[in-house]
Amino acid sequence: MSEISNVLDTQGLRCPEPVMMLHKAVRNAEPESLIKVVATDPSTQRDIPKFCQFLGHTLKSQEQNGELFEFVVQVKA
Repeated sequence: MSEISNVLDTQGLRCPEPVMMLHKAVRNAEPESLIKVVATDPSTQRDIPKFCQFLGHTLKSQEQNGELFEFVVQVKA
């Protein structure tokens, strides 16, 4: 996997803030770059994959480590 270019720490934020922060990061990112999102809101497990599907980005990984949810999103080319 390529190197992650941006890490969004959205811990403690509730829906829709993590997805809004991801949307802003994607707009400012280079095509095909990787963005990691760290969240504590369980709804991100649903919202971030749907965000990627709707806008054409690739969800490279989705993991849960205790109460943390981690996602790696590749910005569409």
